[in-house]
Amino acid sequence: MITNRPIGLLDSGVGGLTVLKAVKKRLPEESFIYIGDTKRCPYGNRTREEIITYTLEMVQFLIEKNVKMIVIACNTATAHALEIVRKKVSIPVMGVVKPGSKEAVGTSSSKEIGVLATVSTVDSKFYDQSLLSEDKQVKVKSLACPEFVDIVEDNAYETQKAKRMVENKLADFKTEDMDTVILGCTHFPLLATFIQETLGESITLIDSGAVTSNAVKKVLLDNKLEAKNNRPAYMHIFTTGPEEIFRMIVEKWLGTEAFDLKQVTLERLK
Repeated sequence: MITNRPIGLLDSGVGGLTVLKAVKKRLPEESFIYIGDTKRCPYGNRTREEIITYTLEMVQFLIEKNVKMIVIACNTATAHALEIVRKKVSIPVMGVVKPGSKEAVGTSSSKEIGVLATVSTVDSKFYDQSLLSEDKQVKVKSLACPEFVDIVEDNAYETQKAKRMVENKLADFKTEDMDTVILGCTHFPLLATFIQETLGESITLIDSGAVTSNAVKKVLLDNKLEAKNNRPAYMHIFTTGPEEIFRMIVEKWLGTEAFDLKQVTLERLK
């Protein structure tokens, strides 16, 4: 039965777990399959061609797992591959950029919005385009923070080293009128406490992954794909890299949620 098939999520590494956690909380009756490409993470410093190729490999993996929809829980992959993926599969596919942009525009009073993201996402101007499509009066200031991804993938995001790194990186980022900042990489919510402390309480942080959960529910409702409550929900998690650190982050971030975790190899993995 198609409605009882799982929802698939993909990310370059552990960052998409922030999306998985939010969507699971919003839709507890749904089952999920998640794949993080930690072997080739980070994507933010990859070429557009590499990002598209790797994303399509993960999409194929999820399709073979018989998912009913796909969430590209990675801002970089969303920016470069979303429309390509949509043309290649017959199930609903959504990314995390548009929900985050819509939330940020609706939140900001000054219409000056900051974006923290990977190098590739910043260079793509995808957030600029998405925000301006919501409100042409918006002013966007973006900052590439590739080191944020690295420290999260190393499971060091709660350390004093991480705090100092965030403080140094964001020291000159905030402007006088900026009142809203998008965490434009799904790894960054794991550093949200340090980011908030550095930017100040006057700044509203937008977790693009968290707001995606409402959009996922809408897609399910619109396509009549909601799970029927006649079997236990499950969560299967896969990584292309070593299991140990990945498992530690999953356990810490998902808490008591039950999950199965396995290492897999994708085709043409490099």
